[in-house]
Amino acid sequence: MEDKKGYKTSKVGTVISTGMQKSIVVAVDRLVHHPKYKRIVRRTSTFMVHDEKSECKVGDKVRITECRPLSKRKCWRLREIISRAAEV
Repeated sequence: MEDKKGYKTSKVGTVISTGMQKSIVVAVDRLVHHPKYKRIVRRTSTFMVHDEKSECKVGDKVRITECRPLSKRKCWRLREIISRAAEV
């Protein structure tokens, strides 16, 4: 995804933790070409995300967008919930 002037970066990931108030942890997977072994490797990055209404649950697929720093580790906001996790 190319960043253009005036556009914020957004990513799609899965919620892996909701243990905090108004915050969630989202795991974002990406595929990377390994330079030595010439294979495609899956890499996972985790992001602290601000969830104002605390509406996400573990397993939800969400879209997050970049914002100003909200705390030491949190500079992403929840944009939308793409799909809900299956109820157990």
